Amino acid sequence: MNIWELAAQVMIFALVPLTWMAVRGDARHRLVAFFMAGVVITLLMMLLTMAFNRMPMMDLAIALALMSFGGGIVFARFFARHLR
Repeated sequence: MNIWELAAQVMIFALVPLTWMAVRGDARHRLVAFFMAGVVITLLMMLLTMAFNRMPMMDLAIALALMSFGGGIVFARFFARHLR
């Protein structure tokens, strides 16, 4: 086990409170949890890419970051009436 795998395991535990907030929170908390989960999962994919030394997979993590941002904007637009 190297330091990248250890950091990835720590990042997995960061998803637990985000999942709780996404399930139990109000609409604003769910939106923030969605955005933050996208960031955490992107970082997790980057850490796993470094841990297993598969540099072409870094492109997938960058694409996920862009898609997560776009998905969050669509999510916010769709639920705009609940966020007021």
